[in-house]
Formats: sequence, C-alpha cells, structure tokens
Amino acid sequence: MGKQSILIKGGTLVNRGKRFVGDIFIKDGMIEAVGTSLDRSADREINAEGCFVLPGIIDDQVHFREPGLTHKANIKTESRAAVAGGTTSFMEMPNVKPPTLTQELLQAKYDIGAACSPANYSFYMGASNDNLDEALKTDPKTVCGLKIFMGSSTGNMLVDDYSTLDALFAKSPLLIATHCEDEATIRANAAKAMEQYGREIPVTMHPVIRSAEGCLKSSTLAMELAKKHNTRLHILHISTEDEIALFRNDIPLEEKRITAEVCVHHLTFNAEDYHTLGNKIKCNPAIKAEHHRAALLPALLADKFDVIATDHAPHTAEEKAQTDYFKAPGGLPLVQHSLDMMMRLEQQGKISLEKIIEKMCHAPAICYQVDRRGYLDEGYWGDVVIYDPAENWTVAADNIFYKVGWSPLEGMELHGKVRQTIVSGHLAYDRGLFFEEFRGERLLFNR
Repeated sequence: MGKQSILIKGGTLVNRGKRFVGDIFIKDGMIEAVGTSLDRSADREINAEGCFVLPGIIDDQVHFREPGLTHKANIKTESRAAVAGGTTSFMEMPNVKPPTLTQELLQAKYDIGAACSPANYSFYMGASNDNLDEALKTDPKTVCGLKIFMGSSTGNMLVDDYSTLDALFAKSPLLIATHCEDEATIRANAAKAMEQYGREIPVTMHPVIRSAEGCLKSSTLAMELAKKHNTRLHILHISTEDEIALFRNDIPLEEKRITAEVCVHHLTFNAEDYHTLGNKIKCNPAIKAEHHRAALLPALLADKFDVIATDHAPHTAEEKAQTDYFKAPGGLPLVQHSLDMMMRLEQQGKISLEKIIEKMCHAPAICYQVDRRGYLDEGYWGDVVIYDPAENWTVAADNIFYKVGWSPLEGMELHGKVRQTIVSGHLAYDRGLFFEEFRGERLLFNR
C-alpha cells in the first residue's frame, strides 16, 4: 500500500529548542513542508489545535524478546505499545534466544521487523567472548550498534575477557553500546547477601548487590578502553551519582566520542519504591537510593547525559512474583509510557518540553547518526507525534499494550496523552486504534 499524504494543521510544533504554531505536510513518507497556513491537498487532514506536535521518539534501548522469549513479548506487540506512546523508532537488544551473535541471526530479526513492526526498527549485533570476527562483519550503515554486556544480564552474553574487550574496542567499525556493571563486584555482594538471607534475599538488597561501586568500576573500564582506541562509545542506563563526573559537557554532542544515556525509571523511582512495588521495579542496573535519583536529572539538564531511553524489558507477572531473588528477573516494561513519565517531570517544573524533545528525539539521532529522523524538518522522514496536554487518564490494565499486560505505573494519574502517531509518513496509531496494514522502515545511519 502506498504512502498517505497527511496535513497536520494548527498544532504547537516543538523542534530544535523552539515552539511555534504551524502546519506540517507529509507526502511520500517525508515531511515536504513546515509552515503556517499551508494550503495543500492531502489524503488525510488532522486538526492539531491545542496539541503539541513533536518529532517521533527514538528509543535506543529496548528488549522485545523475539526470538525465543516470546511468552513475555514480541516485536509486533511491543512496537505497537511503542507507537501508542509516541516512540516511532526503536533499537532492540541482542539478548534473546538464541542470542544475536551471528550475521544470520541478526538478519532473521530484521526479517521479523520488516514483516510486523509498525515502528521503525534497528537491531544491535551482540558481542560475546568468542564471536569477534563475526561481530566485526556488521555493516555500520544499516545496523545501529554493537552491544557489549560488561555485566551479565538476561542470557549468557557477558564479555569479561579483557583481550576480547580490547579487540572489540580497537576494531569495531560502529558505535559500541555497553551495559556497565562489574560482574566480580556483583557476585561478591550477592554471596554476602546469600549468607545472610539464603536465596530469598529481599528486593531491597538489589541496589546493594548491584551497587554503585560496581557500576562505576565497569563504566570507568569502558571509558579507558574507548579513550585508548578512540572508539565511539555509548554507555547505557547510567544509574548513579558516582558516574556523572566521567562524562563531558564542554563540547558539542556531534563531537563527542563518548556519550551516555539515562532511563526514565532511574529518573522516576528510588530505593524506597521497592517497599510498594517490589520486583516490579527490579532491573539491572538497579534503581538506587534517592541521592542517586536526585542527581541524575540535573546531570541530564547539564548535558552530562545525552539521551533518554527506556531499557524496556518485560517479564510476566508470574516471573516477577518469584520469591527466590536469583530467579525473579530484572527488567520492567516502559516503552509505551516514556513520554508520559517525562511529561510528569515537565508538569512538575523540573524539565522543559524542549529539553525532553532534545534528549528523546534530536540527541539519539545525533548519537547514532540516524538518517533523516529525530526532527520536524523539511526533507526528513515523517515521524510525528500529536500529544494532547488536556487529556487526563489513569494507567490501567485495559489501556496497557505490553504483551505482559502490566506496568509499574498502574494507578498513576497522568495529564496529557499521545493522540496520534505517524511513522514514516503513515498514520500508525490514532486514539487507541492501530493501522496494522502499515509497517515501519529499517533505520539507516550516516556513517
């Protein structure tokens, strides 16, 4: 089916640090015109008066669980949830079953995305201790990055051999994204906790086991390797006050060789929330004490952190309910609600909408050199979100689109909601309805 032409009229556009009332005309998948009082004939006209018109969010870190873990999620269900929340492009992680450690397995995921994803998609190539040659075959123009777990997470993808790490950092032709937690530190802390509690360690111990010290040690190592080899390094989900000093804010983002991401849950929750939410907010790296959470937003505003993402990582309610600490998995579903979570902070006067758009749309495009996305610019892909600030609603089971059907935000009252999401020039979502006949595009990169 061909592309629609869409005329969006009278919304408040937010782009490149500015907001203004105007129109957008999208044709053949691309933004053809941005202006005021545009007089264009379109297949579909959308009245956006009273709404914000935003670039589509680019989420550089999600886990959609396909292949092999599809009882939790799959690319279709989670990308639907993404577009319902204003995320038009995602970059998905390799810790599935089997792990994405060969070019054939990587291509198989792209084939799934092409067949079913309503959002634009990219998939990371995974690294292990023994797939160096295969990882280095990855095409930097068509793949978002190389993912290295420097601390274990879901699946058996820990890269802890220094010579392998050194070679990956020395030779990688594309951005390396790292999960940084020091495995030896985690194991030592877990052993101490097990001596005290047995296997039913309380979840309140999670930030003690997956400690700030472990994060800092691993992030420091990643940065040392990146500086040694001038590698393009992106450190994911920073969760501690301790790590802030590692990052620079004195050069333009386009010139940075080392960048950092902060996630919505680390900006929202703190260790006190374990008492009410328990394993629902158990994730890696852990949500930590309030002084860590409180330090992250000022660091983001000061451009120490470059990108806001979700690390969307769903598990079933049954998996989360396990009392054995080592069996209850880490990760929480977030991709449908990332903009909502940031808009709560905006409504509290803690961050501007312009800064949210910078960190969720513009900066991921810059960091990953995404081709013609992340902005409401003429000549760019038509990835557009229409957000109604006047709609009040409550997160509940009947409006959650994740396959697992739950959210740590259930019961939260929200002010403002995504009304429509346009992906690569077609309407993908409109007030609870999905247009299943359309598919997103594979992301390309200017490298």
